[in-house]
Amino acid sequence: MTAVAIAACAALALPATASAEPTAPPAPKIDDATLQSLGAFVPAIIGSAATPGPDGKVNADLVANAKTLAADSGLPPDLAEIWNKVISFLEGTGGGGPAIPTGDGAPIIQQFLYPTLGQGCIPGGNSVGTALATAGPQKAPAPGPGKGEAGFVYTSLGTGPALNNNAAPLTVAWINVDTGKSGQQSLQRNEKINVAEGPGTFTTIAKTGQGRVISAIYGNVTTKTEGKTVSCTIIPTVGLAVV
Repeated sequence: MTAVAIAACAALALPATASAEPTAPPAPKIDDATLQSLGAFVPAIIGSAATPGPDGKVNADLVANAKTLAADSGLPPDLAEIWNKVISFLEGTGGGGPAIPTGDGAPIIQQFLYPTLGQGCIPGGNSVGTALATAGPQKAPAPGPGKGEAGFVYTSLGTGPALNNNAAPLTVAWINVDTGKSGQQSLQRNEKINVAEGPGTFTTIAKTGQGRVISAIYGNVTTKTEGKTVSCTIIPTVGLAVV
């Protein structure tokens, strides 16, 4: 069972001609093979969260395996930190959830756990991808999520404008671990964000309900880059958010 949610870009509601490239977090200091191994573990994380045991908790063996990976002395520090965040969130021990901005009018923007890579998204190279989630009600991403909804945005840095590709879409799967509600939907080109020159930005709004949401973004990014239609596969990235 794949379940997912979350991802929203730092670009807020903007006129259709505006270009608002989000500030990218530092690229992970890990190679493609390491990212691939993390991505391969994503379905197990999501599936376990979607089907907890009789005690209502995530599969203990999965958590134990994640702890073993996090404790691996050969693991890059950045990746070990990611695993510890995932473990804390799944166990409900605190410290694994995202920090929530405060103050009047502060947009609730929650970054995914790590930047990812789109392999071949740029002719002759890869693109760093960033994913964010916004909790409603607010205006980002346009037209804005309402109360109990999450906005998801994925930006493929260095690429041209996004193109819709229904045959090979970019997808977000999510589960609200507090209610058990889950869903899956595609992210599409947003006509109000980065449509002139890029970078390719894809958004969607999901009715997650209020609670703690774990999600994954995976699939394909399609853009008009350097005058060519380019479609590429991204390594899955995981998000944790409070809606």
